[in-house]
Amino acid sequence: MLRSNWRLIIAGIFSAAIFFGAGAHAQEVTLKLHTLVPPVAAPIQAFLIPWIEKVQKASEGRLRIDLYPSMQLGGRPQQLVDQVRDGVVDIIWTVTGYTPGRFVKTEVFELPFVHTNPVATNLALQDFAERHGDEYADFKTLLLHVHAGVAFHSYEPIRGVDDVVGMKIRTPSRTGGWMIEAMGATPVGAPVTKVPEMLSKRVVDAVIIPYEIAKALKTHEMVDYHTTLEDPKYPRPSTSVFLFAMNQGSYDALPADLKKVIDDHSGRNIARWAGEIWLAIEEPGEKAAAASGELIRMVPAEVAKFRRQVEKPVHDRWIAEVKDRGIDGAQLIREARELIDRYSN
Repeated sequence: MLRSNWRLIIAGIFSAAIFFGAGAHAQEVTLKLHTLVPPVAAPIQAFLIPWIEKVQKASEGRLRIDLYPSMQLGGRPQQLVDQVRDGVVDIIWTVTGYTPGRFVKTEVFELPFVHTNPVATNLALQDFAERHGDEYADFKTLLLHVHAGVAFHSYEPIRGVDDVVGMKIRTPSRTGGWMIEAMGATPVGAPVTKVPEMLSKRVVDAVIIPYEIAKALKTHEMVDYHTTLEDPKYPRPSTSVFLFAMNQGSYDALPADLKKVIDDHSGRNIARWAGEIWLAIEEPGEKAAAASGELIRMVPAEVAKFRRQVEKPVHDRWIAEVKDRGIDGAQLIREARELIDRYSN
């Protein structure tokens, strides 16, 4: 009788171990994803939500990602990098240029006349990050990527570089500000969420943003002119680099199979997909701008003048700036262009 009871007890312990072990294995993990753009913005609808859905499906529902757009968890866009580093949130999507001087090597892709198209630049960024990843040691990098490139959205037409002289132009980054200064205009730095207020109050005469976010911000309803470049290689003068990052502790706490889910949906595995998305989401914004205003393509002669006016001065300024940090800026420019050209062929 005693022996029989012990068998039952042992069997019960064994069953409990299986039950609780299975429960632990199937435990759901919830992560908070914080970003600055509104929920209607194309990057959320076309990229972040589909990415979340892919991750949740691949994890068989064990990974749940709650999305908080429009800085719903508090703070300012400039603080997102610190929020993910410090574990205030688990994942962020932001613009590296909002924290000037923090990701100086990556700025090379934002210099005028370096970026070509988001697919080639995204793939180049993956190689670049593998070689120069020290800037991102504070967290788990899910993806570095770019948008299609900036257009000038203005109250008055910009058909050549002389048209911007004396203007005040909103920029997302310090390198964008240097480009604007080289054109003879005054840069006004601000996150993209400030664009509607800046335009409606006439704080600036123009803004540089891509068409995809211009539509969400209703920029086309506030200004009449939208300028890009008539150049097959450089249809946009510059771009912004985006950081999609995860708190390192949040990643490390995941079981191995869920880490693999994150890894399978990160970096090179999604870089081309993201580039293709950003090419596609430009079209609705460009159509909205064309329907309510004028699309201007700066003619080749003016593009050549624009390039002469901004490229060398801005590149030289950046090279001098990063030299103080022990960085060979000229070499990084050559490297970025070589990588982009490799993926453009």
